[in-house]
Amino acid sequence: MQNKKMSAPRLLVGSFLVLILLGSLLLSMPWAAHTPTSYVDALFTSATSVCITGLLVVDTGTHWTLLGQIIILLLIQVGGLGVMAFAGFFAMLMGRKIHLRERLLMQQSINVSAVGGIVRVFKYLLGFTFLLEALGAIILAIKWAPLMGLKRALWFGLFHSVSAFNNAGIDLFGSFKSLTAFKHDITVNIIISLLVIIGGLGFYVCYELYNYRKNRKLSLHSKVVLFTTVILIVLGTVLLLAVEYNHALKALTPGHKLMAAFFHSVSSRSSGFSTLDINSLLLPSQLILIIFMFIGASPGSTGGGIKTTTVALMVAVVMAQLRGKKDIEIFERRIEDSDIYPSFTLFFMAIFLLLIMTLLVSLTNPADFTKILFDVTSALGTVGLSTGLSTELNAFGKVLLVICMFLGRVGPLTLGFALAYKKKQPEIHYARGKIMIG
Repeated sequence: MQNKKMSAPRLLVGSFLVLILLGSLLLSMPWAAHTPTSYVDALFTSATSVCITGLLVVDTGTHWTLLGQIIILLLIQVGGLGVMAFAGFFAMLMGRKIHLRERLLMQQSINVSAVGGIVRVFKYLLGFTFLLEALGAIILAIKWAPLMGLKRALWFGLFHSVSAFNNAGIDLFGSFKSLTAFKHDITVNIIISLLVIIGGLGFYVCYELYNYRKNRKLSLHSKVVLFTTVILIVLGTVLLLAVEYNHALKALTPGHKLMAAFFHSVSSRSSGFSTLDINSLLLPSQLILIIFMFIGASPGSTGGGIKTTTVALMVAVVMAQLRGKKDIEIFERRIEDSDIYPSFTLFFMAIFLLLIMTLLVSLTNPADFTKILFDVTSALGTVGLSTGLSTELNAFGKVLLVICMFLGRVGPLTLGFALAYKKKQPEIHYARGKIMIG
């Protein structure tokens, strides 16, 4: 008899879809905004919050009431950690036993390879998240209290700490200016950057780092994530500093130039906060940001993109081919084909989606091609950096970006597995063939 229970990938996809629709209904209510909100704009805001993207069609700081902002904050938190994480959290609060099926859902939602010890990892995940967000909120509130008063500073600190850790990039400062008023503020830049980096590493990597003093070892996955993350941050900082030194960064001191370049190197791979006007950047800088947005954060994190490990595996394959080696090796470990194939599959699916969505948006919304490519990449990578295009789109264009954000959050592979039939493949091997390359 066929098992009619919904598979873990399908349930995860469905849970995000339901949360987006629920959020859109709440945000379309009259009490959620100061002025009437169209359903498309409410849907877009709900999607950008749940999918922790940060692209905006209405200004968060001025359009939404306090209740509307609270709804957005909750959508960011649940969307960032995953619906299944909160389901497991409430189950544990009620003292209910976590069964195997629920453990599988927890495993899928944070993208770890084994079910063993998943409940312990989840308890750490939730405690670590809330503690880090609270610390970030307190530091930001202390920093902003002289500017806006303690009560407002506490709310702003909490909102931006949660938004940063979950890599959402949504702010409350108004006029779509993000954090441009704080480009000289080292405290805001460092705290936001640290929250974004830690949130983008992946929960399992953070769990292993937490236990490193006891175990004195890291898995291959954690080593690859940490190494690739550091390389990308340094590379992005150097490139942006070199390109914009005498342009967008011209008016800043050398120290502030370095800080701004570092901030955008970190932010471009997932969070979407900005201390510079994206439209003021040169085309090479915008192309650099597009590449970094496409790469994104790491597996099992609050970030999107094709992920750092995908890029690392693809680079390892290319290096092995150039050296004439049969095995793909990273840190003196051989990588199986079962890990290589999904990486290339994910990469080409993401490229295909990017091209198709860019084409569809450009057909229905005449605009500069670079702006369209930038914002579509931002949506698919769930980043949130924007040239301002999202506010200029028609309803169909906004819906296309909602689809991009949804696909970027649940992951092309997860969506593919959720829709595919799990039929057992016959053990048939055809005769070998040869194709010329190059």
